[in-house]
Order: sequence, then C-alpha cells, then structure tokens
Amino acid sequence: MKQLITNFYRKIIPTFIRKRINIYRQPGHLNNLRKDIINYYSKLDKNDLTADQSEVLAYLKKNPISVFPYNYTSNYNPDEIKVFFDGRLDLSYVFQDGKRLYLKRSWTEKAIKNYYCAMQMEQDINSPHQYFSESFYVENGDIVVDVGSAEGNFSLSIVDKASKIYLFETDNEWVEALEATFEPWKEKVEIINKFVSKENDEKNITLDTFFKNKKQINFLKIDVDGVEADLLKGCKEILNLKKSIKIALCTYHKQNDEKDFTLLLKNKGFNVSHSKGYIIFYTNMDEMREPYLRKGLIRANK
Repeated sequence: MKQLITNFYRKIIPTFIRKRINIYRQPGHLNNLRKDIINYYSKLDKNDLTADQSEVLAYLKKNPISVFPYNYTSNYNPDEIKVFFDGRLDLSYVFQDGKRLYLKRSWTEKAIKNYYCAMQMEQDINSPHQYFSESFYVENGDIVVDVGSAEGNFSLSIVDKASKIYLFETDNEWVEALEATFEPWKEKVEIINKFVSKENDEKNITLDTFFKNKKQINFLKIDVDGVEADLLKGCKEILNLKKSIKIALCTYHKQNDEKDFTLLLKNKGFNVSHSKGYIIFYTNMDEMREPYLRKGLIRANK
C-alpha cells in the first residue's frame, strides 16, 4: 500500500513541486546550511566559480541538501533494490555484478535497501566519491589494500582482477559479512580486524609494520572516517618507495584534508589528481564552514 501511495504521489505531483516540498521537509539545521552554501557561492564573482561549483549551486537552488548534490542521484531508488536471505548463514545479501554482497546481521530489509542505494550513488561514474577513472584503476594481478572496507563493495568489484586483497575492518558485524562475501575467494582475500594507524599495539597497526616482509602493494584504498592523517603517518616507508603504486585517498572528512594530503603526496613524488565534483559532508556539522564544498578523494600514483 505504501508503495502504491508513493507511486501515485510521484505520478500526480510535478517533479519541481515535489523537490520544493522535500526542501521544507528537511530538518531546520540542514535547510539553514543549504541557504548558507547558496548565499556564499552566490556572492562570488561568476568568473571565480568553477563549473563544478556552479553545478552544485544550481542543484541546491532546486533541491534539498545532499551529500552528493547532483541530479544523477535521482536515478537511484531504494525500493527497486532486491534483498535476498541466506538461510545457511542467517544473513541477508544483495547481488553486485552477479556476486553476493552480504550486509550486517542486525539490519532490517529497509535499512539494507537504503544503505545499498546510498552506496550505489557513492560509486556512480559521476560521483565525487568514485575511486576509479578511465586512467586510474586496479590492473590484473595487482596486490590491493582496502583500509576501511566496511561491506567490501570496492574489493568485490575488483576481486577477479587482483592477485591478493587485504581488507582492514574493525566493525565485527562487517567482519562477519565480509567473511561471507569473500568466502569464494578466501585463498586470496585476507581480513584483518585491526585499526590502521600511526602506532602498533593490541588494537592498532601501521601499514609499514604489516607489510614489512610482504610483497609490494600496487593499489591502496583509504576511507577511514577522518583518521586518514594518522594512517599516513604510519605508512611513510610505503609512500617513500620508488616503485609504482596507486592510492585512492578520501579527503572529505575534514576541512583541510584535501590541501594537506595533496601537498604530502606531491612531496613524496606522486602525481595527484582529484575526483570530479564535490561532497557536502554535513554528517559532522561542527566542522561545516566556508567554503563548505569538499573534494571527495585524491587519486595519486607514481
């Protein structure tokens, strides 16, 4: 019944009116942030605005605030996602590229649909959080490190290409789901339940320490919810290597991460580029300040 009402609503209410309604249905603090961003960029000289900034500004004038402030997000609908249940493992899963991607045991079907829908938006070809580009990707035979793997969608997307994958994840529910997802590839996928940081102790390990006596890695993906700086302090030896390596590094969690990490990697001899577009990371409202928009990630290689 709820889906029928939703479909009827979408059919009789024009899109532009639905968007205005959605704006005013948002919590007040988010609508205020939306207005602040519009005011900030509207006051800038048009010649000072990049095409990406102008696109975000145009989006916010017609839509509620969004982490990914782009029209492509309307292509995704959680109600269209099919969730399956594995009775043997007592875990739910979705299909990604024909492969089972398991989700947290405690989640409802609705939570899974919403999460996976957001994840699809995140890795859309037009997303500022897209790890790959036409010239930046995992190659056949690569040794891949996925730090902050969560559900493991990144590694699942390249599992057939990689010769070895190391997954670092500390959430026990995610670890259980990862073990189920990568069971068909357990010979080449290793799951490490430790924080990757700048120090070594019972709960933490540095990348330099972990890979001290292992083969040179080829691709490093880092998404660790704002502690990227500490992780980088613990992989100085890896960054100093002269051999070829690619790094996909998230930069949206903190205000100055993009600037600081770009400088660090350039000083280490990396060629640095950024994902297109911007993220509005309003999850941490305490750090939301001008200029508000943040680059999603760095793609670095040498």
